[in-house]
Amino acid sequence: MKYLFAILLVTVSSWTDLDKIAKVNKLKKEAKTAYNNGDYQKALDNYLYLVDSMQVEDDNIVLNMANAYYKLNDTTNAVNNYQAVVDSKDNVVRSVAQQQLGVIANRSKKFKEALEHFKEAIKADPANEEARYNYELLKKVLEEQEQQNKDQQNKDNKDQQKRDQQKKDQQKQDQQKGDQEKKDQEQQKDEQKEGEGDEKEEQQKDDKKDGEKKEDGKPKEEQQQKPEDGEESDEENENKQDEMSSASDKLEEMKISEEKAKMILEALKNKEKQYYQQNKRRATKQRESNKPDW
Repeated sequence: MKYLFAILLVTVSSWTDLDKIAKVNKLKKEAKTAYNNGDYQKALDNYLYLVDSMQVEDDNIVLNMANAYYKLNDTTNAVNNYQAVVDSKDNVVRSVAQQQLGVIANRSKKFKEALEHFKEAIKADPANEEARYNYELLKKVLEEQEQQNKDQQNKDNKDQQKRDQQKKDQQKQDQQKGDQEKKDQEQQKDEQKEGEGDEKEEQQKDDKKDGEKKEDGKPKEEQQQKPEDGEESDEENENKQDEMSSASDKLEEMKISEEKAKMILEALKNKEKQYYQQNKRRATKQRESNKPDW
């Protein structure tokens, strides 16, 4: 009886395990079909039921669940599930998980982190050509970017050096301009002082001349010897010569010949003599005593 009961338990247990396996396989197949048809939510629901309800422990199911989250743009749950299988004993699972983490990091512009994930994916499975392609492509992009950064840095350094040099040149020009203005101001002051000195010297000369003129105004006996009677001084002779020269010039202006001028002068002299003689005769007549002087 005991043996019969034990056989029945083994039989029931076997049938139960077979049903579970069949159900698991069915759900896996449906999830895969839904995933391939683009129905990622249905695929995810099947995977969640397998893991949460049926307590199935399978790294492939976790990986596929992470893929479904990724397709549904649920990056957080996708990363969590990929990270859950990066240490899987299945090299293919580990390689795909690292590859997908690299893709997500690359989309977030975490290029160095992505490159490291692609590298680990290749280590886990050297036959993963997609991971290798991503690694080589990203590596080339980073090298070009690094070179561009170096070129840009060199350009920035040269531009900065150019600006610094222009600033120094401008400062030098400003300094030279300031020095020249200062020099011009000093030169102007010196010229002004020199001009004042010349004016002062000229004023002294004028004062000296004025003093000499005052001395010329003193009595002639103090300055020069008085000419004797009947003799004309040099100054008088010079004045007469000047008057004669002036008269000659005037005659030329009046267009009168010198001979005709002499005749006119002679006639004037005769008139003058007659005038003096008439006045002299009048003056010699005696005044009558009974008449007033006027």
